[in-house]
Amino acid sequence: MRYYAVLDTNVLVSALLKTSSVPGQVLAEALKGDIIPVLNDEIIAEYEDVLSRPKFHFDRRAVRVFMDELKRRGVYADAGEIDDAIPDPKDVVFYAVLMEKRREEDAWLVTGNLRHFPMRTYIVTPREMLDIMGEP
Repeated sequence: MRYYAVLDTNVLVSALLKTSSVPGQVLAEALKGDIIPVLNDEIIAEYEDVLSRPKFHFDRRAVRVFMDELKRRGVYADAGEIDDAIPDPKDVVFYAVLMEKRREEDAWLVTGNLRHFPMRTYIVTPREMLDIMGEP
């Protein structure tokens, strides 16, 4: 089964810092195709900006290869209108893209910061996403 998911940037950072972590497992599922990343241009720009920050010491070439693969495997959705209040304006796009994708498919937002989003069953931690998928 395939699962559509908007991946919060903190999940990608955690996954790339420690590939054997739970976020790393979620990212591995996205790269093998069981999770379909839901993207738009603003989300991609956020990923690229954060992953290129010197404090993370990520190899630029590796980030480019990773981003190319993520974009190749992802589906694109516009950011739709939302009624919910999102505390951090930078997180609005993730929620808006999720809500737009949910108009046509079940989709999840996977984040390490649940408090940044409304409490909804489809906003989950990386561990919860793996549980939904039936992954150990």
